[in-house]
Amino acid sequence: MGKNNKGSKGSGDKAEGGKAKAGAQLINVRHILCEKHAKKEEALGKINDGVKFDEVARNYSEDKARAGGSLGWKAKGDLDPKFEEVAFALEPSSTSSPKIAEVKTEFGYHIIMVEGRK
Repeated sequence: MGKNNKGSKGSGDKAEGGKAKAGAQLINVRHILCEKHAKKEEALGKINDGVKFDEVARNYSEDKARAGGSLGWKAKGDLDPKFEEVAFALEPSSTSSPKIAEVKTEFGYHIIMVEGRK
């Protein structure tokens, strides 16, 4: 039971090898989805410049999660497997100081942050 390090493959630069609690079954997740790599890089630049994650999501995300990128509480198995692997490895953070990771799925390029875990 305890140590299940399934989560830090991909480009999860800041996911730190699954140091987040591996036992979480639910995450409160936000993302920014961009079809083009250049747009994702532009959004990433804004976050790195200190713009709040939810504000960047409202301006850059190309999906229906326009409410600051919020996808709400998601259980394991609810998300694209690549997205989920990266998201469940992230430590919770706030929109003003997000711990982020990136992943590419069939839907496009995602910038992901997690606000809470259960």
